[in-house]
Amino acid sequence: MVLLDIAAFSGQLHPLIVHLPIGFLILALLFELLSYFKKYEFLKSSVSITLLLGFVAAVLACIFGYILSLSGDYDYRELNNHKISGIALALGTGLLFLLVSDPVKKLFEIKRSVFSVLCIFIVALVSYTGHQGGRLTHGSEYLSLKVLLETPREKPVSVGQAMIFEDVVHPILIQRCSQCHRDGKRKGEFSVQTLEDLLKGGKTGPAIEAGALNKSELFARIMLDPTNEKFMPSDGKTPLTKTEIEIIQWWIEKGKAVDGKRMSELQNTQVINAKVASYLKLGNFSGSDELAGETNDAVNQDIPAFVKMALIDTLRSKGLNIRVMQHKPLMLDVTLSEGKGDLINSMKTNLKSIAKNIIWLNLSNNELTDQDLDFLALMSNLEKLRLEKNPITDKIIPKVLSLKYLESINLNETKLTSAGIERLKQNSSVKRVYQWNLVSK
Repeated sequence: MVLLDIAAFSGQLHPLIVHLPIGFLILALLFELLSYFKKYEFLKSSVSITLLLGFVAAVLACIFGYILSLSGDYDYRELNNHKISGIALALGTGLLFLLVSDPVKKLFEIKRSVFSVLCIFIVALVSYTGHQGGRLTHGSEYLSLKVLLETPREKPVSVGQAMIFEDVVHPILIQRCSQCHRDGKRKGEFSVQTLEDLLKGGKTGPAIEAGALNKSELFARIMLDPTNEKFMPSDGKTPLTKTEIEIIQWWIEKGKAVDGKRMSELQNTQVINAKVASYLKLGNFSGSDELAGETNDAVNQDIPAFVKMALIDTLRSKGLNIRVMQHKPLMLDVTLSEGKGDLINSMKTNLKSIAKNIIWLNLSNNELTDQDLDFLALMSNLEKLRLEKNPITDKIIPKVLSLKYLESINLNETKLTSAGIERLKQNSSVKRVYQWNLVSK
């Protein structure tokens, strides 16, 4: 297991090291060309050592690149092209170094003009190899004529005109997921390039199932806690906003995961029109007078528009993980790492200052008591709350009942009783309660 972790880490060094041979070889060519001028003749002696450094860096880049390729997440043909050109570059650089090394020069001395041409060829090979790497990292259309000549899709002028998949859902997935899941780099054998790819899914099966959120792996992954290793997007990439999540949820559950349909052709769009308008930055929904003015209802109007970043920075420095879900108004997803409950009292003052901006809160497994959570009632815009694995009791219920936007609460492995859980029904906004291993009374 340790060896696998070391190998995975080593592979991640490739994108860092790969820039070294590029720099050294361009520098070697620059020294070679400048040395033709009398003023810079002294640079000629630096060409050989620069080529040696370029050769060593190219060999290291090849080694770490090979380790990275073992992940199996890349298109074979694209990967093979990059691999062959990378090896050729390393060998070519080594050959150039040998041609100007003293032992070889005693046996055979190449014409200077020929050597200069070979240096130019090597730098051209650097460009080609780098381009192949760019295609693997950023997609096959990276710096392609197709992208330059492609006519951008015309933006819909109203929500009714918008194609639900082509104009709304697919752009979200491309922006948030395509860096790892596309043609040329199918991490987990999964791509978001087309609806067919989404329905096919990857190693874990179909990514979406029309009308069934609980069977749609894609939705399950984006709804995980950001600290979960299966959370998507992974590796610190920008997560989906609350609006984007709600659009995808509606498309799978109510829109039946269709493509080729305009919003005006679909049923039950009233609840999602405002979200789509917000995402597309439209001032109206479908052009009809009866819908005008609903844009302001797209987001909870009780959420303050802004918060002083100094408060957020202070809380982060004290150990809170804070993710910005949406900027206007500012919606926050806040997590206290497990086992850090003893820090909560030092955070309360600042937490209260941003309480109305906290939409998701995770305080699980932190040995927190009812008294520790006396600030909960101030988080009046809270929608998702995780309190599992804390020794809290039924005394927490009154604080929860006051949260009029709360939709989901996790109370697994707490000291609440079934009577306390029953009282939660008094809060009509609560749709999901996770409860097991409670005190039975």
